[in-house]
Amino acid sequence: MGRHHARVLAGLEGVELVGVVDPMGDKNGWAQGAPVLSTVEELIALGIDYAVVACPTGLHEEVGLQLADAGVCALIEKPLADTVEGARRLVEAFESRDLVAGVGHIERCNPALLSLRSRLEAGELGDVYQVVTRRQGPFPHRIADVGVVKDLATHDIDLTGWVTGQTYTSIAAHTVSKSGRPHEDMVSAVGQLSDGTMVNHLVNWLSPLKERFTSVTGERGCFIADTLTADLTFHSNAAVTTEWEALRAFRGVSEGDMIRYAIPKREPLLVEHELFRDAVQGKPADICTLRQGLRTVEVAAAVIESATTGLSVSLRAADMPLEGCPIDRTRCHRRRSRLQHHAVSHRVPELPGGTEHRCGTAPGDRRGRRVDRRQRSGAGPLRREVPRHGDGAPPGELRRTGRTQQPRPGTRHGTVRLLHRLGRLPR
Repeated sequence: MGRHHARVLAGLEGVELVGVVDPMGDKNGWAQGAPVLSTVEELIALGIDYAVVACPTGLHEEVGLQLADAGVCALIEKPLADTVEGARRLVEAFESRDLVAGVGHIERCNPALLSLRSRLEAGELGDVYQVVTRRQGPFPHRIADVGVVKDLATHDIDLTGWVTGQTYTSIAAHTVSKSGRPHEDMVSAVGQLSDGTMVNHLVNWLSPLKERFTSVTGERGCFIADTLTADLTFHSNAAVTTEWEALRAFRGVSEGDMIRYAIPKREPLLVEHELFRDAVQGKPADICTLRQGLRTVEVAAAVIESATTGLSVSLRAADMPLEGCPIDRTRCHRRRSRLQHHAVSHRVPELPGGTEHRCGTAPGDRRGRRVDRRQRSGAGPLRREVPRHGDGAPPGELRRTGRTQQPRPGTRHGTVRLLHRLGRLPR
């Protein structure tokens, strides 16, 4: 996965790839010409603004804590950490320092799932009854540190909660290991979401057929998303007409029309990096927060626990909704930063404590709709903001803000510099 991050970042507007950490060097040329260093400390010393952590899962916590201690924002590949405790430590480290941080749950940027989520929010399906996912394919020899639950099922756990706006309340699962490795290579799980929606996940590394399937069944029909091709189709329920008295009272369904939607198809990884770049710059950006990534790790741990004990596992209510403000609690304030925010488009009078800038988005209600922060109790006071370039910052878009350094004289736009970390075991 590291080489794909480097490829996208090397051409991303507003971002300068200034270095790559790989203790083994870069014999394949994946660093896109950027300097290849041996330690994270060397790259932190370059004065980076944010880092992409794309190393083996077992190293996510160690590297993430180094970056947080240095005041560096970070996009951490999924899963957030190898353990629930490690994920919690990462959440605390970045939140306590008011650093922007996210998890690379890339399915959130898949065109088919983006369209599906917006249609569910618009009520096109009516009540949601069930979410079914299948994610299977050949055995990946490049993955050795985790099993199929943490490496693949975390995709389905996150996307299920994200598209429905709900959290898991219970999960039951079975796993098998047929490849001779210490980790599981197949899992079948069934669970329930906070609104009663049923979920089913089938994930394995044992199939010659590569499949990425998501089905959401509801009151008016069924959406089917193929995230390999980024296609979304809708199968509607047709009215059942009959003169048979015994069947008139039965509310059934039958096959109706099938619609395949025309969806603009952009590379999900590019969209993911654009969103995180914008979040670091203090712009509204719907990124996957560390708390949301923590919730996915908790559910994955419950899947493994259920498979081990043979019992269904109940999950506590999430600390925050999955569809909420992506950087509500992680404002862009850093003790030292070379980032010149695009949010500052002109010289402004000195404000107490420095120039304030827009950081985060308005939180959503349970269906993900944007609401004004001023309508929420306990949200804290609103403070003066500097409009973005070409943006008058209408009152409905006011958000809690953090502080950043004053721009250099005459600076209108700056460049985000970042660290990109390649791992020896790319995903």
